[in-house]
Amino acid sequence: MAKIDLDSLGIEELAALRESATDKLFEKVATRRAELEAELEKLAQYSKPPAKKAESAPAPKAKKSEEAKERKQSEPKQSEPKEPVAKAA
Repeated sequence: MAKIDLDSLGIEELAALRESATDKLFEKVATRRAELEAELEKLAQYSKPPAKKAESAPAPKAKKSEEAKERKQSEPKQSEPKEPVAKAA
């Protein structure tokens, strides 16, 4: 790469150089990102388990809060004996 004497450049020339370098950097980053995304797509096929033919989909599981409500509703209510509380003298 050719060396540039930055001290000899004027403000306008330095600003143009900075803009050019920034544009080139973004271009290279975008190109590399596209390459990496394409490679990730290729690799993704190996991370997925082989698809099995499902005859029927399993029923969705209820949330814990819904399960607790259902259990409370289906269980008969039992009155729990309360322990006597000792009175302070």
